[in-house]
Amino acid sequence: MSEKPTSFSIKNWSQDDQPREKLRDKGRTALSDAELIAILIGSGNREESAVALCKRIFASVDNNLNALGKLSIQQLMTFKGIGEAKAITIAAALELGRRRRIEDALQLEKITSSRSVFDVMQPILGDLPHEEFWILYLNNSNKVIHKSQLSKGGITGTLVDVRLVLKNALEVGATALILCHNHPSGTLKPSQADKDITQKLKSAAESLDIKVLDHLIVTQKAYFSFADEEIL
Repeated sequence: MSEKPTSFSIKNWSQDDQPREKLRDKGRTALSDAELIAILIGSGNREESAVALCKRIFASVDNNLNALGKLSIQQLMTFKGIGEAKAITIAAALELGRRRRIEDALQLEKITSSRSVFDVMQPILGDLPHEEFWILYLNNSNKVIHKSQLSKGGITGTLVDVRLVLKNALEVGATALILCHNHPSGTLKPSQADKDITQKLKSAAESLDIKVLDHLIVTQKAYFSFADEEIL
């Protein structure tokens, strides 16, 4: 009986199946997500190639890159052929991709609608398993001059310090604010606490001639705008 190979290393594949060479010869867009991840891990296990292994990993999250990015190191290591080093490599690559999306979003020169706020904040908040509250500080031209995480809480809620919000606004010279927080549960319905803190911040800011333009609840794929729904 023939022996099984110790692993399906990329260097032992036929040239047509080698993703490194495919990227070199055909460009990065020619590769599937699984092939790109396979380049990172280099080899699979005794039974499957790196590409086959990565296809199986992707299938476990319905072939969704965002969902893959949420897997922990320990969850990635449950797949045969993915040790700690490979799991960390995958996590690092996906985190770089997430940060690139954030930088791309922040290239927006001006906030023109609730959608433009969502485009800025979704890469930051959309995939989080816990709730965070952020503030966008705007100038007279509605350009974002500063953004900051105000609080980080459990999945049930987060605390907001009104005095800190206004202190930061004065320090950066903001004339308007946009409030943002995420709902890890995916629901877009604002809670009574969401409504209360919005009114509290709006009233406090008005005393300093600072406007609260909107409050967005952000999920992975959608958002709720207090301004659009005329409840601000």
